[in-house]
Amino acid sequence: MKKILLSTVVCASMMFAANSDYKYEITPMIGGTYTEGNLGLDRNYVNGGLAIGFNQDNSIIDQVEVGFFRTAEDVGFENAGSRDTGITRVFTNLVKEYEIASNTSLYALVGGGVEFFDDEFAGNENGVFGNYGAGIKYKVADQFALKFDVRHLIEADHGDNNLLYNLGFAVPFGKVAKAAPVVAPVVPAVVAPKDSDNDGVIDAKDQCPNSVPNAVVNSVGCEMDDDKDGVVNRLDQCPNTIAGAEVNTVGCMTLVNLNINFDTNSSQIKDTYNQRVVDFANFMKSNPKLNATIAAHTDSVGSNNYNQKLSERRAASTVEALKALNIKATRLNSMGYGETKPVASNATKEGRAENRRVTAVINK
Repeated sequence: MKKILLSTVVCASMMFAANSDYKYEITPMIGGTYTEGNLGLDRNYVNGGLAIGFNQDNSIIDQVEVGFFRTAEDVGFENAGSRDTGITRVFTNLVKEYEIASNTSLYALVGGGVEFFDDEFAGNENGVFGNYGAGIKYKVADQFALKFDVRHLIEADHGDNNLLYNLGFAVPFGKVAKAAPVVAPVVPAVVAPKDSDNDGVIDAKDQCPNSVPNAVVNSVGCEMDDDKDGVVNRLDQCPNTIAGAEVNTVGCMTLVNLNINFDTNSSQIKDTYNQRVVDFANFMKSNPKLNATIAAHTDSVGSNNYNQKLSERRAASTVEALKALNIKATRLNSMGYGETKPVASNATKEGRAENRRVTAVINK
């Protein structure tokens, strides 16, 4: 009995999905039955039958089989003289087919039915049975196939067993109409605007073609330079440069014009320039590894010796202003150049005002 149950589970687990080109399949069958021996009937007798298969589409099974078997001749009762009976079995099965070659497939089935005895002698009573089985199907033409299967029947009331072996000739009918293939409309290809350097800005708007791969660019395709010191962010090792400062190739300041102009003969920083001193002090605080040389200059009015000392006093007053903003004296140096390095003409009032200036030379 355990073997029977295990076989049933295996057959049931073999169910998967498939399609068919036909709606139905009719199969006349002939075969035999081998009885268990406790039914009081002859051990072997001949059957004939007919099955109609309803092919399934988009289902876990391939076919629902409905049919019947009838004994080809009356079956005798053992030890009962001339007494005999006919047997009719009506069944319904679920069938799954497995293709193993272009013209050959295996199939499994499981289901149940009802059996009727013409003579219910010796406990052979009308009743329900379950069955399972397996077979092979061989196509002999496009629309015809030979089928052979073995089915194990288990009677529900007494557990009597019968083994049926059948040969059938399957003929499909009711061809399924195939839907015409859906042809997608041809949509003209949309040509994307060209972006030769792949920076995300199309060539028509790109003012900086051939950008370095993966560079961050602005809306016109040029690399970003947030502090506008002429060195792009990707290369800038000293961001947030003071506006107008001279920088090296990595964006670090080398010379800063503090934009502090002194009155004639004066070394006092006017209040209007206090914010410029604060800005430079903040820069020094944010770059603690840098030092600065404060360089002061004069115009050409007065003697060279006087102007030299005046420039030194201007440099020193600027250093003191930075020290008052918590810049360490060890990071600052002062230098006076007198009138030796003018940046404008001393022949005009405006030129002389520009020459009375202070700059900072940055060094590490």
